[in-house]
Amino acid sequence: MTLMGLDPRTPVLVGVGQSSERIGEPGYRRLSPVELAAAAVREAVADTGADGAAVAAAVDTVAGVRQFDISAPGVPAPLGRSTNYPRSVAGRVGANPGRAILEVAGGQAPQHLVNELAATIAAGSSRVALVVGSEAISTVLHLAGAEDRPDFTETAEGDLEDRGYGLEGLVSRFLTAHGLAGAPSQYALFDNARRARLGQTRQEYAAGMGALFAPFTRVAAANPHAAAPVERGPAELVTPAEGNRFIAEPYTRYLVAREKVNQGAAVLLMSVAEARRLGVPVEKWVFLHGHADLRERDLLDRADLGVGPASVMAAGHALDLAGIGVADLHAIDLYSCFPIAVSNICDGLGLAADDPRGLTVTGGLPFFGGAGNNYSTHAIAEIVQRLRARPGSYGMVGANGGMLSKYSAGVYSTTPAGWRQDRSAALQAEIDAWPAVPQAVRADGWGTIETYTVRHRRAGTRFGIVVGRLEADGRRFLATTAEGDEETVALLGDGEPVGRRVHVRSLDTGNRVTAEAGTDG
Repeated sequence: MTLMGLDPRTPVLVGVGQSSERIGEPGYRRLSPVELAAAAVREAVADTGADGAAVAAAVDTVAGVRQFDISAPGVPAPLGRSTNYPRSVAGRVGANPGRAILEVAGGQAPQHLVNELAATIAAGSSRVALVVGSEAISTVLHLAGAEDRPDFTETAEGDLEDRGYGLEGLVSRFLTAHGLAGAPSQYALFDNARRARLGQTRQEYAAGMGALFAPFTRVAAANPHAAAPVERGPAELVTPAEGNRFIAEPYTRYLVAREKVNQGAAVLLMSVAEARRLGVPVEKWVFLHGHADLRERDLLDRADLGVGPASVMAAGHALDLAGIGVADLHAIDLYSCFPIAVSNICDGLGLAADDPRGLTVTGGLPFFGGAGNNYSTHAIAEIVQRLRARPGSYGMVGANGGMLSKYSAGVYSTTPAGWRQDRSAALQAEIDAWPAVPQAVRADGWGTIETYTVRHRRAGTRFGIVVGRLEADGRRFLATTAEGDEETVALLGDGEPVGRRVHVRSLDTGNRVTAEAGTDG
């Protein structure tokens, strides 16, 4: 398709921007999330190559990626927060959009918003849309107790389409009571299940995780916006040490998304007609060729805890919609909060872990930084710049949220393409029809381990989490070890626990698993 043949409502990405600062480095300004976001938006506006004031004034929709401190009820904000984040950012840059959105939590949010707002533009309901997000977690933690701490509290007037936390099916008292309140222990279950399926020893699998993420550190080391720009070798990443303690086996700290960041990123989308009216040079235009948004079954409903088939389906469908295959991609960024989030897509699409193109354009969440829910806005910004530098090439962003729960994918190119409607709704109906594994909320009797992890507390104590199947009826159960039960923890921490026989007993405080019957409490 030629540029002249495009529908005037065809959406295009025309501007991207990023901002960052690191504590203790020259130029550190203690910026708030709103200020970091505004800096990224100014860069995105300038990146369009058009008149900045005119571009800002044309924004009719601003969508904010939800920050961590407003991603769950009751999370404190020691330095304060904005009452209306999207409008606070818009006001800083001279925009007064008619519509303001605060998206649900999850790392899928940036790519999902691009997919959604591109469709809105194609339908004629919007002409210029801004996606923006930021985090100042590093600054907040650093200055929370300081006498001269800044106050990030502000009030922004105007309506807000607050979509809520979006935690349904992802958080429950049952999961929390069994040690699954944090992402490391949740994802560790997936990686341990994958390791067992592959028949690898702990040492072999650790070596593979190190080899997967070591190239990410090289990319981060060269990225001026990276929170931890340090190149590390494969063995260093997976070897427990004073600065690299176990979090939840098999994860050491270096394999876990880094939340202590000060980063912001923004993406501007327009209709072709509006891009022409505002004078955005065509060499700035990047088209969304393929896109998809899918959700996996809830954690304990899944048939196999070592894979995330819905995520693979989303990435595959985006590529199919674009009419290309994995081999046609020039640049790739796969969400990398933990190794399984990357290896799951690699396994499903046939990507090698050591693909010479690389699997990240930023450096990944443990090294570039896991900027809250906003990481993939940075990935999109980097992809856009790489594609402009190589016109006609393709790039893909895979954005993950929840517990391998929500996946949004986008395939981009400077090659002109009309808007293409995806089949996400039909694919989601297929996923929702997959049979759920029967569960035993209160579990008693003998069973076998399906997957597991050992969580390590900062104080040096540890406990185990087990997902298993009851021998009596095959129902799945979730259980933890009792405090002080080092025998069962040792079983989980050595050799191959998956497939081992254990005993589970239900208590008022949850299910407890032991190596032998009658020793739980």
